[in-house]
Amino acid sequence: MLTHFLAIPELDLTSEGFRYATFYTSEKTIASEGFEFPRKRMVGKQAEYCFEHYLKHHPSYELLAANIQIQGATETIGELDYIIKNRISDKLIHIELACKFYLFDPNLNTANTASEVGKTASWIGPNRKDTLSEKLSKLSEKQFPLLYKAETLSVLEKMGVSTQSMDQQVCLKAMLFFPKQFNAQDLLKEYQQNIEGYYISFTEFLKEINNEATYAIPDKKEWLLPVEELEKWHFFSEISTWVEVQLNKKKSPLLYKKSGEHIEKFFVVWW
Repeated sequence: MLTHFLAIPELDLTSEGFRYATFYTSEKTIASEGFEFPRKRMVGKQAEYCFEHYLKHHPSYELLAANIQIQGATETIGELDYIIKNRISDKLIHIELACKFYLFDPNLNTANTASEVGKTASWIGPNRKDTLSEKLSKLSEKQFPLLYKAETLSVLEKMGVSTQSMDQQVCLKAMLFFPKQFNAQDLLKEYQQNIEGYYISFTEFLKEINNEATYAIPDKKEWLLPVEELEKWHFFSEISTWVEVQLNKKKSPLLYKKSGEHIEKFFVVWW
């Protein structure tokens, strides 16, 4: 399961003018000794656990600090995700980690040309609670500048860490989904490697009745598991009512559809 997480592609946004470089988990076969996937944690915490294990066991990196709470006069003003040292270059790097599921909404696209289709403003969370552009704004305006606040410098000084010449990079593990009838080749090429599947409405879902196929609906805490780890599979008649219940709660469930050896991964959206 660690290998499965590490294989999720990082989304590189430097071509769109995002100023921070991408940190890649380039080594996919990190030793898994002592690793036990935290199934009961939320997706974000699962990603943190996997990523921290990666940093601790990668021969080229030394993990100096993780999840550093920065306190202001009366409250916590922020948190730095990771500070590492590259053993080869001797360079210090501040890394912000994110693991996200985003859906491409053509209605949010303001591009005038096909080559611009899929820019950051068009990607939104399954329940429309966050967007890729908002995440990048938060990184640029809050999380990365936090490194240079007086309160942060004081904390790091006590740890013996200097911010002078420190690089700042983002590791954005992104799984992207697009409308089923949309041509994924129209997306910017930087996004295409991150495509995991598609999404459909409940009306479209009902039209796809297939009595031969079986379906799995992982709990959100299971979204990072490889499909081989999913044990409960159901026929369409069993699953459709459950899907409708979730949609009525304005929750877009993630589903897997197995037809013989073929497996599809998709969301059914309430919007």
